[in-house]
Amino acid sequence: MWHRTVSDLMTAEVVKVRREAGFKEIAKLLAEYDITAVPVVDDDERVVGVVSEADLLRKEAARLDTTGLLPVLRPGPADRAKAEATTAEGLMNSPAVTARPRWTAVEAAQLMERHHVKRLPVVDETDRLVGLISRADLLRVYLRGDSAIREEISGEVLLRTLGVAPDAVAVRVVDGRVSLKGTVARKSLVPVVVRLCQGVDGVVDVAAELHHRVDDTSAVAEPAASRRAGLAT
Repeated sequence: MWHRTVSDLMTAEVVKVRREAGFKEIAKLLAEYDITAVPVVDDDERVVGVVSEADLLRKEAARLDTTGLLPVLRPGPADRAKAEATTAEGLMNSPAVTARPRWTAVEAAQLMERHHVKRLPVVDETDRLVGLISRADLLRVYLRGDSAIREEISGEVLLRTLGVAPDAVAVRVVDGRVSLKGTVARKSLVPVVVRLCQGVDGVVDVAAELHHRVDDTSAVAEPAASRRAGLAT
């Protein structure tokens, strides 16, 4: 099965800053390029952190309300230090959460979810910046055409991986939603077919109406039950 990798989906031309970049310089870059964060790199292009809109907004949130109508915020030491920072080095989140070019879209999405971030700098084996991947980039996987999805399921998943003949299972794909109807050799193959189809890039959902010629699950369970009965006697 073929999966689009981070290198297929990422933006290679990345807006970046050095540690000494000033607050206003970073704010201008975010506005000029319509982006929400920038990686911070050292002199060797190694990623040392990320500055996001949220990091810049801490300074605005920490300002006194001249009307006296808003509650006074009492940030912790870390947030207070960021609110007072004037350069990327003080503003950035470090160490940066990064991705590798050969990762699949699933791996990158899981890392984003786990760390609650919206984008990942992409680095090579020496931690040098080679790109940036965002949530929007990952969602491009779902722009894949229905015909391409159907061909991969029929040819790669069913025929070449599982040995299921093309006329044994009918595959229909509409807006990424896959419908499978037909018969496979063994009952144990049914969940395998569904799981592999769910892993195909661009698939939104899988509905399976699959029959089987042999129930190999009961054949496995029967000897085990017989052994247990023998031990009991």
